[in-house]
Formats: sequence, C-alpha cells, structure tokens
Amino acid sequence: MNRTALWPFALELYGRPGAEALLLALQDDHGQCVPYLLWAVWLAASGRPAELPTLARGAALARAWQAAAIAPLRGLRRDLKPAAGPGSPAARARLRQGVKALELDAERMLLQMLDELSPAPGERPGRPRDGLALAAAAWGVDPPLELLDRLAALA
Repeated sequence: MNRTALWPFALELYGRPGAEALLLALQDDHGQCVPYLLWAVWLAASGRPAELPTLARGAALARAWQAAAIAPLRGLRRDLKPAAGPGSPAARARLRQGVKALELDAERMLLQMLDELSPAPGERPGRPRDGLALAAAAWGVDPPLELLDRLAALA
C-alpha cells in the first residue's frame, strides 16, 4: 500500500510523463483544481476512504483558497509573460518567476489543508478512478471521463 505523504506523492505523480499536460488541460479547459485532483488520487492510492462528504468539504476549501490565493497569483503570472506589456523582458521574467514560486507555495498550502481533512488510511488502497469520479461530482464541474481515466491510470 502506498503510505507516501501527500506532497511527495503529488510531486511524483505530477512529474510522470504526460501528467502535467493532462492536469493542466483539466484545469484550463475543464475548470478543475489540480491540487484537489491530486488529493483525490492520493486518498485512494494511500488507502484513505474517498467519500463524498470528505470530498465536498475538500472542494469547498479548495474553491475558497483557489479564489483567495491561487487564481490571483496565476492570473498575475500569466499577465507577466515576457513578450507582453511594458518593462524589460528580463525584469518581467524575474518577477514572473517570483510570482510562479508564490503560486506553487499557495498550491502546496492547499495540499496541506486538504491533508488535514483526510481520513485515516484503511486496510487497502481504493481505486483512483472512483475517487476522481466522486471528486468531480463534489467539485460540480464534470470533466471528460476519458481524462479522469487517463489520470487514474498514471497513479
């Protein structure tokens, strides 16, 4: 059974071939929250029950933190692309890297908050696909099931 802590699990899963592009497509094209999805996969993979009440509490927390911290930082980072706007491209790139680091910190903080909501591990790991389906239902936006299947297969 995978007893890896959430943050190392999230980094490892995100680093698998194809995971970054898949997660960003779920985020940018289908209104999903990457840390929330990573948490849902981790719940199942680590043997924690991925039940709708827990996932709903996690979704509410993730939506609030995303609105307060992650989305504003992401918007600023995207607005600071070196080819756009005033100022030297090098200065914009430095500032953009700093904002990107803050955005990653905000996502890590969200994962820590979600970890605190997590139930204790059970005896056997669950199926990541089942956890993702319930997480999408709790999130309230249905992404294509094929993308959730691909993400579950990476876990």
